[in-house]
Amino acid sequence: MRASEYLLATVKETPSDAETASHQLMIRAGLIRKLATGLYTWLPLGLRVLRKVTEVVREEMDKAGAMEVSMPVVQPAELWLETGRWQTMGPELLRFKDRHERDFCLGPTHEEVITDLVRNEINSYRQLPANLYQIQTKFRDERRPRFGVMRAREFTMKDAYSFHMNQESLDQTYQVMQATYSAIFSRLGLDFRPVAADSGNIGGNTSHEFHVLADSGEDEIVFSSDGNYAANMEMATGTLPPLPQETSRRAKHEVVTGDAHSIEALCTHLSINATACVKTLVVQGCDAEGEKSGELIALYLRGDQTLNETKTAKLARVFSPLEFADDEVIEGTLGCKPGALGPNSKCAFSYADPSVLGLVNFVCGANKEDTHFIDANWDDETRYDEVADIRCVQEGDISPDGKGTLAVKRGIEVGHIFQLGDKYSAALKATALDENGKSVVMSMGCYGIGVTRVVAACIEQNHDEHGIIWPENIAPYSLVIVQVDAHKSELVRTVSEEIYQLAQGLGIEVLLDDRDKKTSPGVKFADSELIGIPHRLVISPRSLADGVVEYKRRGEADKQLLASETVAGFVSSLAAGENS
Repeated sequence: MRASEYLLATVKETPSDAETASHQLMIRAGLIRKLATGLYTWLPLGLRVLRKVTEVVREEMDKAGAMEVSMPVVQPAELWLETGRWQTMGPELLRFKDRHERDFCLGPTHEEVITDLVRNEINSYRQLPANLYQIQTKFRDERRPRFGVMRAREFTMKDAYSFHMNQESLDQTYQVMQATYSAIFSRLGLDFRPVAADSGNIGGNTSHEFHVLADSGEDEIVFSSDGNYAANMEMATGTLPPLPQETSRRAKHEVVTGDAHSIEALCTHLSINATACVKTLVVQGCDAEGEKSGELIALYLRGDQTLNETKTAKLARVFSPLEFADDEVIEGTLGCKPGALGPNSKCAFSYADPSVLGLVNFVCGANKEDTHFIDANWDDETRYDEVADIRCVQEGDISPDGKGTLAVKRGIEVGHIFQLGDKYSAALKATALDENGKSVVMSMGCYGIGVTRVVAACIEQNHDEHGIIWPENIAPYSLVIVQVDAHKSELVRTVSEEIYQLAQGLGIEVLLDDRDKKTSPGVKFADSELIGIPHRLVISPRSLADGVVEYKRRGEADKQLLASETVAGFVSSLAAGENS
């Protein structure tokens, strides 16, 4: 492609509303343009990258035995009503009516549609297992779209759904998909981690996320320094390193602590460390059916620890989604303001995190205004009902696999796989006959990759102060040939054209920057760095006079001078992948 005939929409200035490196560079390099909040047009350069990422995903999915389909973006409400998600999905589901006043939505995901397809097409165990996927547009009406295509309202996603007669078959496909996802992200040159995850509102009990490590990531992921353990912060477990503890117990006594209601204020007031405190949090309880009961549940954590809301919401006596009791309810029910609550409050039930179990002579609320206990200990008077892991792990915790300590990094979620069980197949009555002619509800797996998000995540990991540094296999072009002062030199035009034709003939994706004299050499060099093309050859009157051509690899500071007679061989080596 010739740059003089191409839409190179690069800009010098960083957009004021672009916070992350990927958002800034995708705008500046001319990959995308904003149409409206959370909606982006992909320009020619960006679309080339997007298609390359898509093709890697497609190749690995096909290799895994999945079959590609294409389902409508527009979905009828009837299917969502069958699963109950029409009511529970929330405002992210963009609902609308057609001219006949029938309800539809723009698909944020396709569990209902694929299950409807399968219940009508598959009826025997002989047709299973089946793994169907698509690479297609999704729409989620995000409350606060941000970070460019990282969290947009419209995006491209690869979503796959597998169907099985039993759990063993589902487990096998799930393992295949785990390996397939690792192969995809490895081929894309990403530094990633697969981590155990919470299934959220998709459903199911087994789930893994794939995170690209990046400081700009919205999620925290946890992994062991020496082992294979990895989980997201919502699911991670670990053991706190032991603290020096007294062995002799003292008699507890009350102290007036005034307006020291927070752990920080209490520690300052008493000149103690937060590790010597037990803090009490109060949340709403639920009944056996999961409905809010009106009872209050107490949670006990070591003073320096943070509550893990996802873990807590899964406890049997706790209402989900987690709801903290407000101050008026606490004071009216428990007879004390939150800042002085402690064990033995009037809560209906209490959970103690393991972080507080070994504490001796600790400080806690005395359930009396502006008063705390000093030298409290767990006994018949100061007690809890049940032990539960309810804290967020932190850097330096002992890994649960016993291999080293835990590291906490930020990550960008680019993939998520689930074992759905029969959540959707049971609701939609998707059954098949087994070997004995018995009708069995099929079990399902679900496997998603945010394709557009992968492009942004790749930039977050691969850039410098000059622009993007693409991995070789997804760069928009592999080679750029920059003409310098071509308007003054017929030889520059001839040599660059010869190299351009040679590269094209060898199958190299090459961009010839033949823009006229209005575009200075400095702008051409800056654009090639910004766009992130891996290899650059510069053809100038001066270098040709010296019998050389300048070569520079993106991301490396040093330039090389190639003897003119060796350039053809060098280009051939690029085509063979010898300089990748």
